[in-house]
Amino acid sequence: MEAAAAVKEGGAAALPAFTLASGTIEAIKWLAVALMTLDHVNKYLFGASLPYAFELGRIAMPLFVLTMAYNLARPGVLAGGTLQRSMKRLAAFGFVACVPYIALAGGTVLPLNILFLLLLFAVLVTLTEQGGAGRSWLAFGLFLIGGAFVEYWWPALALALVAWRFFKRPTWITLSGIVLLTASLWVINGNFWALLALPIFFAASKVELKLPRSKWYAFYAYYPAHLAAILIIKTVTTSGIHP
Repeated sequence: MEAAAAVKEGGAAALPAFTLASGTIEAIKWLAVALMTLDHVNKYLFGASLPYAFELGRIAMPLFVLTMAYNLARPGVLAGGTLQRSMKRLAAFGFVACVPYIALAGGTVLPLNILFLLLLFAVLVTLTEQGGAGRSWLAFGLFLIGGAFVEYWWPALALALVAWRFFKRPTWITLSGIVLLTASLWVINGNFWALLALPIFFAASKVELKLPRSKWYAFYAYYPAHLAAILIIKTVTTSGIHP
């Protein structure tokens, strides 16, 4: 991390640029996947009875959001087509995941799964990067309306946007926003365990892991696949069917 002195920029005290090694960001992503899987196994197969599984599961979503915000804050993301490719993949796999996701929820459609939260975030980033009054108003409307339909609602969406701003241009104001918005998830979670994602993520800048980057489809395919596997196991065990 560049040890530049804090300066005044845009009326807010700037902070040194925040950087993560490629292998480290990969490790964070798969830690979030592991915590998410534990949470879903606990919820759908064990009736939320596994000790601390629910609490640990609250760490997953902030890690996903922070990871994506960091990646989308990289220079040239819009021009390089990364955003457009991410949105197509999130939409495609999000719709595929709807089948097991809705089945596990007993037919309940809303809120939409986390891939749609990340998709909406990517759309808002795209509109913001493209600029213009019309796109700004469209982004504001999508935030207000879309936030009602995705997992973790407006707090998660706001956290993603503020984190993205922070990683593009770190300031004390945006860093404080990240902390406050993560704490606000208490309203949804009923606890403050989501805050543990912050020391995990920010302390990771001090660690340089050599984990190789996985193929783009690894996480996207894993999400609907693990839900489908849980659904099959639940169906077999509850129906008394034995392989």
